[in-house]
Amino acid sequence: MVEAPQTAEGWFSLHDFRSIDWDAWREAPASERQRAIEEGEAFLKHRELVADADAGESALFSVLGHKADLLFLHFRPSLDDLSAIERRFEDTALAKFTERETSYVSVTEVSGYVSDDYFEEGADAVDEGLRRYIEGKLKPEIPDDEYVSFYPMSKRRGAEHNWYDLDFEERAELMAGHGEVGKEYAGKIKQVIASSVGFDDHEWGVTLFGADPTDIKDIVYEMRFDPASSRYGEFGDFYVGRRFPPTDLDAFLAGEAVPTGRDPAEDSAGHSHGESGHHASDDGGRAHGAGGAERSGAGGGSAHGDHPHGDEETGGEGDHPHGEGGADRGGDSADRGVDGADHGEDGADRGVDGADHGEDGAGHGGDASGESDDADIRGELADLDIYAGKPHGEDVYATVLYSEADVDELFDEVDGLRGNFDHYGTHVKTAVYEGRHTDRAAVVSIWDTASAAETAGGFLSELPDIVARAGEESGFGTMGMFYTVKPDYQTEFVDTFDEVGDLLAEMDGHVETDLMVNVEDENDMFIASQWNAKEDAMAFFRSEEFSETVQWGRDVLADRPRHVFLA
Repeated sequence: MVEAPQTAEGWFSLHDFRSIDWDAWREAPASERQRAIEEGEAFLKHRELVADADAGESALFSVLGHKADLLFLHFRPSLDDLSAIERRFEDTALAKFTERETSYVSVTEVSGYVSDDYFEEGADAVDEGLRRYIEGKLKPEIPDDEYVSFYPMSKRRGAEHNWYDLDFEERAELMAGHGEVGKEYAGKIKQVIASSVGFDDHEWGVTLFGADPTDIKDIVYEMRFDPASSRYGEFGDFYVGRRFPPTDLDAFLAGEAVPTGRDPAEDSAGHSHGESGHHASDDGGRAHGAGGAERSGAGGGSAHGDHPHGDEETGGEGDHPHGEGGADRGGDSADRGVDGADHGEDGADRGVDGADHGEDGAGHGGDASGESDDADIRGELADLDIYAGKPHGEDVYATVLYSEADVDELFDEVDGLRGNFDHYGTHVKTAVYEGRHTDRAAVVSIWDTASAAETAGGFLSELPDIVARAGEESGFGTMGMFYTVKPDYQTEFVDTFDEVGDLLAEMDGHVETDLMVNVEDENDMFIASQWNAKEDAMAFFRSEEFSETVQWGRDVLADRPRHVFLA
């Protein structure tokens, strides 16, 4: 008998496809529809917060075509968790307006083709990069604001082509070739593959995520010509849709385009469900920042690090439908692609984005005028010949939180999260900066997109002894981020800053300024400065002393300073 590869299982998955009874919805009294929206939104937000389990992920998608209207996607540690979710939804007023068209039950897995050592000696026997890669496959995270395509598939067991009659080496070779096709879509497509053997009608459920739906079409099309699919692949129905937040449920039911892009804070401030005219948010309050430093750590790589239907270094995944694992398994965790920001941590309540904490991802507390204010300040500084951001012509977004925890303890926590942040192509940098004149440390996380920074803020807010989030404090905050100092000038830079600090202490409107130092690189500085008002801070920027400091800094800094303004 052909040897069956070993498998390791992770989270159980439920794809729950629902259609809306539109006739019943239109005929229902307004009060009944309102109640359905409120209870449906509350149910879905509760699931996304993963408040009903120790770990997991949930998301809501609109579905195109006649097969369904909505997809509720849930990942949970046990089948019992999924069963409880099903029953709880039936208790909502929204449930009576829906009908389940179909569903799919599966469990995430990796197979023995990933690593013999992992299965024979345990997780501690493999390198950290491979271990994180496997964790990412077993405990996947659902991407934000992405199109989705779901389809079930099996391996053919026909008279001429029977996948299960092939020996190990032949299957591995076929999957390696399959993975080569997938490499072309690194950074464009993210995937979750879960086994449904014994659970549902097919053998695997495949969920593809992409920012451009044509990328989903293209990868599936190309894969059809690969022998692993053309000879041995059998597919069920395909479903396509787009993710949207539960707060847009009323807009969806009103026939509006979702996601609406409106600020969730608008709803918590008294937005009336069922209204027409949802106001699109302009990512107000985001902090354009700067990444003066290069993208450090294990960062970069494709978004999610996942190579659809096979990894960059795939050596074949055998029975895994689209390949997983890699011949070169000694690479760093960034190339592995670690799925999920809660691996290596307790994922129980970490899957909460910043908006559900009432916080804006850039630290402005949802101030919709933040973007224009930021541009105005940059313009004023430019008039003073002071560089104020936009490194290499691009915008980045920052979340900054302050903690009074022990710095070593804080760093260990942040390092665990950062290893998973590095999995995303949108992650620029996350670091801990220790205060020199204050008893608190700053956790700074920089991203390419506002939504990613916002979500990171949710994870980081769970760090120990968080006492403030930049932008929530009173007054006006301005931070020069990533003052990267030439090593030979490090001591001189610190001494000069202390002299400037003495000057600041005497200025009207100044509250507090500290030069904070990256605990991993003493040449990487972060300045946090708090003022009573913008006018007070600008008075300092216009001062002769600051002008002299800027001129001197051009000689001692390894790169131009990047600024983030938090009003």
